Amino acid sequence: FGSAAGLSRSSAVAMAPTASGNGYWVVTADGQVFNFGDAANFGKTPALSHPIVGAAATPSGAGLWLVARDGGIFGFGDATFYGSTGAIKLNQPIVGMARTPTGAGYWLVAQDGGIFSFGDAGFYGSTGAIKLNKPINGMAALPRPLN
Repeated sequence: FGSAAGLSRSSAVAMAPTASGNGYWVVTADGQVFNFGDAANFGKTPALSHPIVGAAATPSGAGLWLVARDGGIFGFGDATFYGSTGAIKLNQPIVGMARTPTGAGYWLVAQDGGIFSFGDAGFYGSTGAIKLNKPINGMAALPRPLN
């Protein structure tokens, strides 16, 4: 459907598909959101204190969450705010996010594997207190609940 190459001076850091599969958003570290196919145009985030590191689309495809390195959340369209780590001193920066299958919550993951859950996102443990050989650099969620 298109590419954000050459459209921004900032690196692309995240991508999220629309519900239909006929479009996607490409997000840059400075908060620009490029839409392709049937992805809605949400524009750019307000002034950022920290770079964007991840994104997740709502189940309807009519909304998008962005997460910054400090865990600050930016919601567009029908993306409801369920909380953030923006006001918490983190041991390591946030590096990714994933939404729950219902879209009524999301998880954030830090570089040390610390997990932060909001809305209907369950907490099942983390590696925040374990010394890892390599840092965590992203996350994904199952498309539907296990049960």
